[in-house]
Amino acid sequence: MFYTIKEFAQMFQVTEHTIRYYTDIGLLLCKRDEKQHRIFDEDSIKQMQEITTLKGCGAAIEDIKDYCQLCREEATAENLQARYDIILRQRMQAYRRVDEAKATAATMDDKVAYYKKLLTEKMEA
Repeated sequence: MFYTIKEFAQMFQVTEHTIRYYTDIGLLLCKRDEKQHRIFDEDSIKQMQEITTLKGCGAAIEDIKDYCQLCREEATAENLQARYDIILRQRMQAYRRVDEAKATAATMDDKVAYYKKLLTEKMEA
């Protein structure tokens, strides 16, 4: 099954411009139809899922591009090590973001408790 750029962008909740950019820089591969319009298939979906995951970790476009390029090459020991290193770095970033989010949530919990106490005191006064 093939998807138009519009369908593909909607699938991943990004703009068509983003998809064009990804294909233009070689981050995301696509096929072309007889009118030279970009079309996307199941392999494109897998690639975009990888891109989305890495982007969600805070990976830079260049790191994502390197990873995607490595995935297109032969899986030698050196290649697999390079992929592993990128994923390991991104996992560390993801955990760092989780820790930051937990700290932010704890601060908000404290603020909620503070304002709840103040409101309760005002209502009782």
